[in-house]
Amino acid sequence: MLVSEALHSYFEFLVSQRAASPHTLRAYGSDLEHWAGNLKNVHRIESIEQLATLEPAHLRSYLAKLYDSHERSSLSRRLSAIRSFLKFLRKRDWIERDIGSLVPAPKVQRPLPRFLRIEEISELIEAPDLSKQMGRRDRALFELMYSCGLRVSETVGLNLSDIDIANEWVRVMGKGSKERTAPFGPPAREAIEAYLGGRGIAQVSMKAEIPLFINYKGTRLSARSVARILNRHLLRIASAKTLSPHGLRHSFATHLLAGGADLRTIQELLGHSRLSTTQRYTHVDMGALMDEYRNAHPLNRQRK
Repeated sequence: MLVSEALHSYFEFLVSQRAASPHTLRAYGSDLEHWAGNLKNVHRIESIEQLATLEPAHLRSYLAKLYDSHERSSLSRRLSAIRSFLKFLRKRDWIERDIGSLVPAPKVQRPLPRFLRIEEISELIEAPDLSKQMGRRDRALFELMYSCGLRVSETVGLNLSDIDIANEWVRVMGKGSKERTAPFGPPAREAIEAYLGGRGIAQVSMKAEIPLFINYKGTRLSARSVARILNRHLLRIASAKTLSPHGLRHSFATHLLAGGADLRTIQELLGHSRLSTTQRYTHVDMGALMDEYRNAHPLNRQRK
């Protein structure tokens, strides 16, 4: 079997069994095609059977040559893609050994998540013009994303049937098609009701598979559209920070932690499969504490 044929089978597996996102498929596709080109041009390997000649040193050498031209995070993702592919081959007995597990991943310094302070969130939520339907949409969008800690992909994927306004919860389809239920509060409920009222959505329509958030053409909002909407409103508030839509999710988690919520609860609300992912916010909270200390301590103010 050719490596290219095995790659085709692997991507079919990612789609059908792992429900991989388009972003993951694009990234892994690019990474694995580059590696397959290296196998062919440098090692003269074109078939799965020839992979038996490959040693961990070959893979380490391949990554080392990319070290100066790629970020460590990119190299880590590329190795992750190769490991996943080799693991796939080994599970099907198409190769006898998996060298990917013998190659350590480059250490990646993950930056702390960026977030807005509570007063900045309040400014952002109040920024949209509620006299206009698009302003009511934006208010509902920000309220729901912040109230539930939603990913932007989860938000734009919501349908009317996913929202239970009376009981204040939303059904969310997360990464890997993992479904969870997230609660939201009265401010989000009121914003959603005002937005849907402007759309003329009656309660009888709430079971329909109709997009919750739409653009002026009446079609589903995209993730890029949400980023543009967010940045447009951020420019209007005093802090004027640049922030991705994911920053609202980070703000949600950071504020919950600062308010005394335990990590397990935050993990469930965010839909994280691993607690270690959620633990990043303990560092964010400590960083925010140090910022407050430096800004508020009288000796620090005198030395500025």
